[in-house]
Amino acid sequence: MQDLIDQITTFLRGMWKYRRLGVLVAWLVAAATATVIFMMPDRYEASARVYVDTQSILRPLMSGLAVQPNIEQQVTMLSRTLISRPTVEKLIRMADLDLGAKTKEQQEELITQVTQSLAIRSTGRDNLYTLSYRGESPDKALRVVQSLMTIFVESSLGDSKTDSDAARRFIEDQIKNYEARLTEAETRLKDFRLRNLDLQTQGGMDMAGRMTEIVNTLNQAKLELREAESAREAARRQLDQARAAQRATPAAGGGPSFATPELDARIDPLKRNLDSLLQRFTEQHPDVVNTRRLIKELEEQKRKEVAELQRAAAANPGQPSMESNPALFELSRINSAAEVQVASLRARVAEFESRATRARELMRAAPQIEAEQAQLNRDYEINRKNYEDLVARRESITMSGELESASSLADFRVIDPPRAEPKPVAPNRILLMPLALLAALAAGLGFTFLMSQVRPVFFDANSLRSATDMPLLGVVTLVKHDALRQRERRSLMRFAASVLALVVVFVIGIAVMSYRAGL
Repeated sequence: MQDLIDQITTFLRGMWKYRRLGVLVAWLVAAATATVIFMMPDRYEASARVYVDTQSILRPLMSGLAVQPNIEQQVTMLSRTLISRPTVEKLIRMADLDLGAKTKEQQEELITQVTQSLAIRSTGRDNLYTLSYRGESPDKALRVVQSLMTIFVESSLGDSKTDSDAARRFIEDQIKNYEARLTEAETRLKDFRLRNLDLQTQGGMDMAGRMTEIVNTLNQAKLELREAESAREAARRQLDQARAAQRATPAAGGGPSFATPELDARIDPLKRNLDSLLQRFTEQHPDVVNTRRLIKELEEQKRKEVAELQRAAAANPGQPSMESNPALFELSRINSAAEVQVASLRARVAEFESRATRARELMRAAPQIEAEQAQLNRDYEINRKNYEDLVARRESITMSGELESASSLADFRVIDPPRAEPKPVAPNRILLMPLALLAALAAGLGFTFLMSQVRPVFFDANSLRSATDMPLLGVVTLVKHDALRQRERRSLMRFAASVLALVVVFVIGIAVMSYRAGL
């Protein structure tokens, strides 16, 4: 500890030796810094306050129908990014700051200086923004703040519309893309369905359900076929029995009787109609005459057909005629109908057997086809959903643009119009002068310390012995007389006066500047 104290004492005594040089350096530094401070140009500040009202009544009313951007976030981001090179260049042109900048270097320097002097400050949640600028004159600062406020408001209003137009163009491009995809997916799905019509589900049934339905229908058709075959056999037996009875039992009157059911069916209605006409009209009425004529013609035709049948029966006495017996004719008709029904049911059974065979073959390939169909349906549904979502978003953006055109979602209100301070706000010379004094004193102390290290002086034997590492034979002590003491006293007084004068000069300067600032 004692060594440290001795070392510090040695440094201080060495610095004290060069105190006059230190005071000189302090005066020079103080004069230089004071000159620089007084030569610094005055800076005047202009400012304005703008309030952004984002509480529009249309926002809650249009919630869910239109895209509502975060106006507070947009304005906040704008306030942070507005001071950019393009904005500063536009601001310089609007405020006529580029009139004196002729060369490229001067323009770059002007842009840098304006960028550093601009400031946009926000109070936070109140959406209140302060625009300020420090310039060389109040008029210039005022023009810059006015131009900055104009750019701030215009940029806030224009960004939303620009974003909406860009979003609309992007969504329309995507809609065209997905429309082409959707058309392609629909074409693939249509071609698949055309290729696999047999596998199309009906009534919500899958292939297994359709196979079950076909098998049930086939079984029902087989059952109906067996029933029809049984009915046909019964009709055939009855027809054979009737024919046998016809051969064994000759007709009364020595000959067979013949029937003409078609002609009888036409004559009977005419006779009934004639009776009705005679009740209303006479024998000479045209309707009665025509009816009698038709009945006569049909009876003549009937006699001719019976004669023909009699001649045919006489030519083939061993072959009974079906037409000679109405019952035999009806049984023959029933047997023919049964034959037709059996043939129809056999065709139906064959068709359903073919369908069942085809269905079994399709069921083997059904899993692969159903998987392919599921993939096609999935692609189609995804494209359709994306297409519908994009169309809905386009309508929402269109409605948002109309909403912005109808009413502004953000209202900019000027709380304090642009105003320039008549007094300079920078540099703060009252604050800089004490700092200059401290810097001068620090420079003087630093110079004395540097000189003590460059040209060291030994003040005791121990320091000399440690520095030279040689044996010290003796020490000669300086005996101070009165003249030497008086000279040292005067030197000390001059040093103190110099330092005190330096401090007093700075204090007077600060007082004068404070007085002028108060005026």
